[in-house]
Amino acid sequence: MRSRCIVLGVLAALIAAPVAAQTGTPPTLANVRGKIVKLDGQTLTVKARGGKTVPVKLADDFRVLTVTKIKLADIKQGDFVGAAASPDKSGKLHAREVLVFPETMRGTGEGHYPWDYKQGETMTNATVAEVVGQPKGRTLKLKFKGGEKEIDVPPKATIVTFAPGDRSLLKPGAVVFARGAQGPDGQITARGVTVGNKGVNPPM
Repeated sequence: MRSRCIVLGVLAALIAAPVAAQTGTPPTLANVRGKIVKLDGQTLTVKARGGKTVPVKLADDFRVLTVTKIKLADIKQGDFVGAAASPDKSGKLHAREVLVFPETMRGTGEGHYPWDYKQGETMTNATVAEVVGQPKGRTLKLKFKGGEKEIDVPPKATIVTFAPGDRSLLKPGAVVFARGAQGPDGQITARGVTVGNKGVNPPM
């Protein structure tokens, strides 16, 4: 179990960490979501949402992750999670999905910031300070450096954690999520991707 957690942590770190620019300046990050058209050497071609075809250059040491579904009840105090959520008219956040990170991934991307899955959505990567039960769903009280957020998680929200994958999963038609550094020419370079497997697609 310990070795599996270490492997997951390393894989997740590679996917989350962008390829740094040669100048040492912080890179511009870009997310690519869609279906794989093809993998040709180190170039992954993705048909993104909206129909645009996007080439993603994969670093030499790129890694592949999948996600596996877990139960909302599995989220506990002390877990480090990433929650994609949207506000209602009162400003209260409601989660679309929650990713429970491996322990070795704790602290990655910590904070609360805009997310580009859909308009108005935010991402909160933080530690679960408290889990409050509701008649339906849960409320997560999340704390991160410099702040805290309270997010309602309805029963219909997608709850996942990372699982290891491999290059063989990068097949045409597979659903994929890649986050990488975007150069001045628009080229996106990623150190890893998260790909759908066994009917579970990356919800990020």
